[in-house]
Amino acid sequence: MIAVIDYNVGNLGSVKSAMARLGLDVVVTRDPETILQADGVILPGVGAFPAAMKRLNDYGLTDVLKQVKDKDIPLLGICLGMQILFEESDEVTPTKGLGLLEGKVTKIPTTAKLPHMGWNQLVFNHDHKLLGRIDEGDYVYFVHSYCAQCPDDELYAYAEYGGVKVPGLVAKGSVMGTQFHPEKSGEVGRLILESFKEMVQ
Repeated sequence: MIAVIDYNVGNLGSVKSAMARLGLDVVVTRDPETILQADGVILPGVGAFPAAMKRLNDYGLTDVLKQVKDKDIPLLGICLGMQILFEESDEVTPTKGLGLLEGKVTKIPTTAKLPHMGWNQLVFNHDHKLLGRIDEGDYVYFVHSYCAQCPDDELYAYAEYGGVKVPGLVAKGSVMGTQFHPEKSGEVGRLILESFKEMVQ
């Protein structure tokens, strides 16, 4: 069973549908017991970092997600859900994140148009299971103005935008995140989610 975290931030419906199309049992929930019994957990997110963290705290999900990591349950953050995995963000106001990955989220340091919105090619930095079914140079869909500044050993794939390496796939152990939206990235996104499915079965 895949638990999609419901904290009133994100594309819950499209993420649930994308996983269900792969034949997985998916539940949208904020129930701690259900989350901790899941085979895999997805943290979606659209919007601003401070509001998202406030909702996670209000629902008592911050500690639950740290327990997910401690239990080595595969955890996939998507877009804002990926950013929340890091230590902090300076979006709107400095805000602490979950601290499951090292690094900080900042506004994309570019003079190019923001938000960064559209299809960009992935450049592979290290091998990762989530990249196993796709090719370097495949296109995925981004919508964001902030990006993670993270150690090289956590950065598995990136896209180039406005002269900046924008982290696309980050990971450390069972904790993973995509800045792009696999559920909106067509066949390439489906193949990435297929790889996640393989990890949780």
